[in-house]
Amino acid sequence: MRKSFQLVLLSASLVILLGVVFPAHSGLPFADSKNGVPTLAPLLQGVTPAVVNISVQSRSAIEDNPLFRDPFFRRFFNIPDQAVQQERSAGSGVIVDAASGYVVTNYHVIKDAQQVTVTLKDMRQFVAKLVGSDPGTDIALLKIEAKNLQALRLGDSDLLNVGDFVVAIGNPFGLGQTVTSGIVSALGRSGLDLEGYEDFIQTDASINPGNSGGALINLKGELVGINTAIIGPSGANVGIGFAVPSAMVKAVLDQIERFGEVRRGRLGASSEDITHDLARSLGLPSTEGAIISTVESKSPAEQAGLKPGDVITAVNGRPVRRSIDLRNKIGMMPIGETVNLTILRDGKTRTTKIKIAKPLEVPGTEAETVPQLAGATVANLKAGARGKIEGVIVTQVDANSPAWLHGLRPGDVIFGVNRKKVRSVQEFLAALQSSEDRIILNLLRGDFRLALVIR
Repeated sequence: MRKSFQLVLLSASLVILLGVVFPAHSGLPFADSKNGVPTLAPLLQGVTPAVVNISVQSRSAIEDNPLFRDPFFRRFFNIPDQAVQQERSAGSGVIVDAASGYVVTNYHVIKDAQQVTVTLKDMRQFVAKLVGSDPGTDIALLKIEAKNLQALRLGDSDLLNVGDFVVAIGNPFGLGQTVTSGIVSALGRSGLDLEGYEDFIQTDASINPGNSGGALINLKGELVGINTAIIGPSGANVGIGFAVPSAMVKAVLDQIERFGEVRRGRLGASSEDITHDLARSLGLPSTEGAIISTVESKSPAEQAGLKPGDVITAVNGRPVRRSIDLRNKIGMMPIGETVNLTILRDGKTRTTKIKIAKPLEVPGTEAETVPQLAGATVANLKAGARGKIEGVIVTQVDANSPAWLHGLRPGDVIFGVNRKKVRSVQEFLAALQSSEDRIILNLLRGDFRLALVIR
């Protein structure tokens, strides 16, 4: 008798839940007029044509085997004379501008690509041209010459809340377009050991290999994120996926359209998170915000009146929760733009304007080439040029070279390889030679530290 009662309660709860989630008066396309059951089908019919499959053709080195050097062996087993082989991989993308033919995807999807082919839902195929990319946010912009395209409307990811329903659309495992659903599990995720600027939306909507570059949409059919990563012991979905928020995507695309790349500047001030102990000792009302720890002489920060101990709580009216929020927001601002900072000082809130400046030019010694990073030259960093930081400075990076495509930029100060300190060019080159699988470059760019992952 007790089991039957529990079953009735469960059924009633489901009816109530469906009534709350899918209200008949909401105007959203949830009601199936034929079957009378909740459905997302009408919503998806309007958005899935904007999500595309991306096929990438690239080259990789063939494993060095002495037998491969024998011309007879290569001819007998049909091995090419060049020590490279063709590879194909698949991912996803989203049409964001139908008139221009712009398709956004992940940088890691098209990295090292020789040819990128975009396949639409109606099975039309186009060879895509790379407009620009930003390894720091893992975003790339492609262009296809096509007519009758459908684009996704860009939503505001800053309006998302934990618990909001979202839908992921992509091409997992190369199976073809697939739709999964879930909720926003968390916001502002970082520290995932990915490249550069991290402010991820976490979701339990199934995201698998091949979904990278696909769409994360809300129930209005708006693009709120670009699916980019998963956490899974087997490399497949376990309910923890991540997407680059649309606010960050928009800022990146704006700069790529203007410059072909993201040009990041500096404030000339470093910041850190506010701990509970720090908040208590300074009499701060909460741990929200980023506290200024140092201000460089003659920097934009000093000219704007920033002082150590100031707490930045908002940038252009958008809240700053932690130091990484400040880094992400400033990192998306183009050089020369003036931003409004909301500051807490001595218990009083004030605002100040500050202009984003060019990266600081740091002097180095005679430059040397880097075999593992073709197209880049580095030099020893002169003592005291960047305070107490020791390392090597990147003096030059050729556009579209392997080093450039990996995300290295002139002015970067490399102070570590795979989290081990390097103090000179000699130590840097030795550390690169001893690295086997992947290389993580720990570097200082402008005001912020980041890691570039080179596979």
